[in-house]
Amino acid sequence: MAGPSPEAVKERKRDEKGAGRLALGAWFGLFAGLLAVAIPILVLEISKYSPSGAFTLASDSLLTSSLVIVIGGLLFLVSMMFYRSAFSKMRRLDPMLWAATVLCYVGSIGFLLLIISAGVLAGHTSTLESCVKGPASSILSCLEAGQPLGGFTAIVGFACAWLGGLGIVVGLMLSSGHLAHGTIALGGLLYLIFLIIALIPFIGLIVEFPGIRYILLLLPIFIVAAPALVLLGSRAAKRHLAGPPPSAPA
Repeated sequence: MAGPSPEAVKERKRDEKGAGRLALGAWFGLFAGLLAVAIPILVLEISKYSPSGAFTLASDSLLTSSLVIVIGGLLFLVSMMFYRSAFSKMRRLDPMLWAATVLCYVGSIGFLLLIISAGVLAGHTSTLESCVKGPASSILSCLEAGQPLGGFTAIVGFACAWLGGLGIVVGLMLSSGHLAHGTIALGGLLYLIFLIIALIPFIGLIVEFPGIRYILLLLPIFIVAAPALVLLGSRAAKRHLAGPPPSAPA
């Protein structure tokens, strides 16, 4: 049995680096999901069942939530950067990974816009407080009336970030087949379900949507479970690729 060819060794090293960057993207995505999605939704729900007033949608709590979302948005931005880098490492193997990479660039722009929007709204907590306390379907129009830059930037940012999330899904599905780890594909599937569910609350900000509150409670589950599965699969793939390569037939 002959040893692996230099090209095979080079490709294996490239895949190992790609798997490592997938793991980093998943780590940052996990913390970003907790800060930007899970914690704000949890605070929002607790505030509805807090007769003592310990958790209320006052200016101070909204400012804190906005800052937490900004930090989470920055982590999402870093996460997308690592995912994009991982797909770039493996895109020679599948032309569709180019599409995933481009969508991740669009998503990065989206998260930058969302961070700007959260920062603008954090400086106008009185407007944010009055809008959040109103009907869900009027929040966007209220924000646009009170803070046009923040409202418009949030809409465009969400659309671009959603496309970036779709790029992550495409990239994970393709990378999973190449790295031969189905856990990565399962994580990509959960990301896709999250994206679909995330559209419903956003639509609910424009028109009335029944049961939107219960749909919101599903978002933290998927945004935490998806990167956790990607992390498990990519770390397993990295360990496998770091081991001795199989010998080529003589």
